[in-house]
Amino acid sequence: MPRRILSVLLPLLLLVPSSRAQDVEIHVPQVVLQDIGFEVVLASVGADTLGAEVYAVAGAGAPVPFLWSEEDEAWVASDVTVADTGQQELTIFRAGEPAFVQSVRSISGWWAIVPPLLAIAVALAFKRVIPALFLGLWIGAFTVAGFSLKGAFLGLLNAFQVYVLAEFTDAGHASIILFTLMIGGMVGIISRNGGMQGVVNHIVKWASSPQRGQLATSALGLAIFFDDYANSLVVGNTMRPVTDKLRISREKLAYIVDSTAAPVACIALVTTWIGYEVGLIGTAVAKVDGLEGSAYGFFLSSIPYSFYPILAIFFVFLTSWSGRDFGPMLQAERRARSTGEVLREGAQVDEAATGKENLPKEGIPHRAINALIPVAVLIFGVLGGLLATGEGDTIQAIINSSDSYTALMWASLLGVFSAVLLTSTQRLMNIGEIVVAWYSGLKGMLFAMIILVLAWALSAITEDLHTASYLVSILGETLPAGIVPAVVFLLAAATAFATGSSWGTMGILLPLVIPLAWAVMVLNGEAAVGDYHILYSTISCILAGSVWGDHCSPISDTTILSSMASGCDHIDHVRTQLPYALTVGLVALVVGTIPAGFGMNPWIAYPVAIAILIAINRLIGRSTEHVDGVAT
Repeated sequence: MPRRILSVLLPLLLLVPSSRAQDVEIHVPQVVLQDIGFEVVLASVGADTLGAEVYAVAGAGAPVPFLWSEEDEAWVASDVTVADTGQQELTIFRAGEPAFVQSVRSISGWWAIVPPLLAIAVALAFKRVIPALFLGLWIGAFTVAGFSLKGAFLGLLNAFQVYVLAEFTDAGHASIILFTLMIGGMVGIISRNGGMQGVVNHIVKWASSPQRGQLATSALGLAIFFDDYANSLVVGNTMRPVTDKLRISREKLAYIVDSTAAPVACIALVTTWIGYEVGLIGTAVAKVDGLEGSAYGFFLSSIPYSFYPILAIFFVFLTSWSGRDFGPMLQAERRARSTGEVLREGAQVDEAATGKENLPKEGIPHRAINALIPVAVLIFGVLGGLLATGEGDTIQAIINSSDSYTALMWASLLGVFSAVLLTSTQRLMNIGEIVVAWYSGLKGMLFAMIILVLAWALSAITEDLHTASYLVSILGETLPAGIVPAVVFLLAAATAFATGSSWGTMGILLPLVIPLAWAVMVLNGEAAVGDYHILYSTISCILAGSVWGDHCSPISDTTILSSMASGCDHIDHVRTQLPYALTVGLVALVVGTIPAGFGMNPWIAYPVAIAILIAINRLIGRSTEHVDGVAT
């Protein structure tokens, strides 16, 4: 059981009258949802010689035995339910006999979605992400603490002291923060030493038009396929000066960066995502009786059904090549083309992120090599770190077992070190100027890091409120097998949209939905090998739906990183990207996911979907080079 979860569980040391069952320690959640399954942890049975195997717990239904969980390293009773709201009783059984009773607080399921939806609504309405996130965080902590004046005050304190602190001190999250800050510092150095300007000068020779600039950015997004965070930060920061010079709006840059990050990382064969995804698939498959096959094999078989990621990448190149946009993106692009203003007037972007503090030092040469080498060190450092920290006989096995956080930290440090070394040995700047340049790049990331930590904290609140379990519960139990992938796609999208975390969504839904899909297949008599397309499509829909919801959510970590690295107002990025993400998502659902769930070959869907997207771009999109019919 993760430490953060344990810190907000209600630890109950219950002394059982029986001398053989003294000092039994039970952990129950502070709050549960009515008719939604939750876990009860048997932490210790003290001196009871019969052991944990004889214990069970009952709420509204039959007693649920405690089983050993390798993942939580504890005895866990799963899917315990209560039938009403308010204080409800749980009966703990020992060897089939009631031993003692413990109460737990239950609330209506709809409360589970209030905090994330409130945060999203406030962010979109007032275009201020930090107050929106903290408000959602406070309401969520208030819900966990209890509906009272005391609960409201404790919720305010716990929002910061429990949830924000836990996410800030989480080793993985701290690694991402440090990695991000170090990349920002590296970009500050290679901007001041003239290296970035040298890259810009070379790219602009080919990227001589907005069309070529967008295509070059899209291609670079595909090249950095191995990690979505590295992709967003490197591509956004590297291409921002180029796109600014070509009068490409920051909104369009952020869209390209965002749509070539997670969609590429979630389906490429060797990425930091795959180990996580395959691990979750393997855990879920192992719990299903009658289902056999390797986890990586299931993942590979699911890739053809990943309609949204593949079509999202195609749509990026389509809009870049065609020079046609629609919706708020069209307005942003025409503003940039006609006025040169790549940001909306009044856009909320840190001064450091605009690049004004990172102009090349006067009087020094602009050598592209001074930027290319640190970026190459960063890229190959990540790949080398993944290989160094992993084990196995194949590249994929090594990647699956690697420590991606360690690799990212190593690579960012080496990238900064190489930039410092190049700058100092050529005497482009002294050590004091290098430190100032590093800090000017780093501080441009600080505002976004605050948003990122709050987004993580809100995601943690949704775990404690069992948001994903509530969303799963609305699926029902009588779904036709063929429609399961489509429903799962929408459920994953809704969960990722509400929680802001595609990884969190996959981590919660994959273990739940794969057994659900298999159960529906068995009930419908469609569990033969020839029917595995339903399972493959379901797996892909969790991954694809998570990315789709992530793209639409203003509290998504990757969306935040994309707007940050691109120097774009975060709400402007969400507002302009949303119509594109919805368009591709709906086409993927209607043309790909639903027919494939009923047995259509997925490769037949792609030509049809691509033709529809081209038609939409042609019929709805308008040229960004013209305003009111006059060339600009």
